[in-house]
Amino acid sequence: MQENSQIFYHTLPNKLKIVHSRTQSAITYVGVMIGAGTRDERPEENGMAHYIEHCVFKGTVFHSARQIISQIEGVGGEINAYTTKEETTFYAATLNEHVPQTLKLISEMVLCPTFPKAETDKERMVIYDEIESYNDSPSELIYDDFENMLFAGHSLAQPILGTKKTLRHISSSPDNPRAWMALHYRPERMVVFCQGNIPASRFVKMVEKLFGDYSVTLPADRQLSFAQEEDRQPQSVSFAKHTHQTHVMLGARAYQLGHPNQLALYLLNNILGGGSLNSRLNIALREARGLVYTIESTYTPLSDTGYWSTYFACEPEHTEQCMQVINKELHRFMETPLTPRELRAALKQLRGQMAISAQNAENNALSMAKSVLYRGFAPTWQQTYNEIATVTSEQLLCVAREIFNPDKLVVLKYD
Repeated sequence: MQENSQIFYHTLPNKLKIVHSRTQSAITYVGVMIGAGTRDERPEENGMAHYIEHCVFKGTVFHSARQIISQIEGVGGEINAYTTKEETTFYAATLNEHVPQTLKLISEMVLCPTFPKAETDKERMVIYDEIESYNDSPSELIYDDFENMLFAGHSLAQPILGTKKTLRHISSSPDNPRAWMALHYRPERMVVFCQGNIPASRFVKMVEKLFGDYSVTLPADRQLSFAQEEDRQPQSVSFAKHTHQTHVMLGARAYQLGHPNQLALYLLNNILGGGSLNSRLNIALREARGLVYTIESTYTPLSDTGYWSTYFACEPEHTEQCMQVINKELHRFMETPLTPRELRAALKQLRGQMAISAQNAENNALSMAKSVLYRGFAPTWQQTYNEIATVTSEQLLCVAREIFNPDKLVVLKYD
């Protein structure tokens, strides 16, 4: 077992990772993160990871759907799950004294779900509604369509929810999700995590008892290598959605997790259009000109690739002006390095944002698990900030010229 400040790490003989952070809170966040998501799906099984995330709540070898809910919610806890392009996570928040029963229940959901047909058929209909709701929200749907353009030809282009056609195939037999889990829910791609006021040694013993004998005999099937992006001309695509506003997203491929320039782009993106009202794009488009209500820039690093994007919605007659302003700001980053004063101000702001974010226990627990899944350790926010603080204006200039290069931009519009 290794210690990093208040964070403890341990790996079981089956290669399953354990991470534990000791806090003084009466609430513990505990769960399992599996490195299996949409990118692991073949085209005919698109939506499988998300379908499994829903359906393991419908029964295990030891508990019914109602019992699963009452076991945790009945003592005031909250159980949740989510699926991304690369991970599936099951976790709960509960009082410290209920951690053993909570972790045991989550382990059952991960290791021995039953997929009762009557229940999972109902859940498939719930996912149908989720798909329709998503299709009715252009501000959310545009992210899927943008990723489809950016990663065309790769499983990362697939929507997390899948389609009605693939869901009918997936749900036709309980053998389908069981076989997928047997292939992809591998101990070496799992992290069991805990953030709460219980001893690390006690938590490790719980995990050893529940997961220590878990193994997968099928050969690994994940394609870890990602095809290099080919040189291409800028893409611009418009879809007629007949929405009141025009929705626009533009961006490009970016750095993967652990890349030497990852934190520099994180800082650069925060200055450009991060969550603060004084971001350059918010000042230029909303405060100075009143052209948009929503303008945001995001950077999403993945295990072997990543992407940066900017999204906004505006009245149709303002679309071109908004695009001109954004391109001007991007060009400014590529041509003019930040002054020492501007860099100090950006770092000061980011430090405060990171400190505030670190007070969110739920996000901390999930971020800790994800970092251990991909990097094997979880730095504190102070350690991450200290690394960001070494970024120079010259480095930001080089990153901007590479990522904001107009020859690489992809633009998607909903008219």
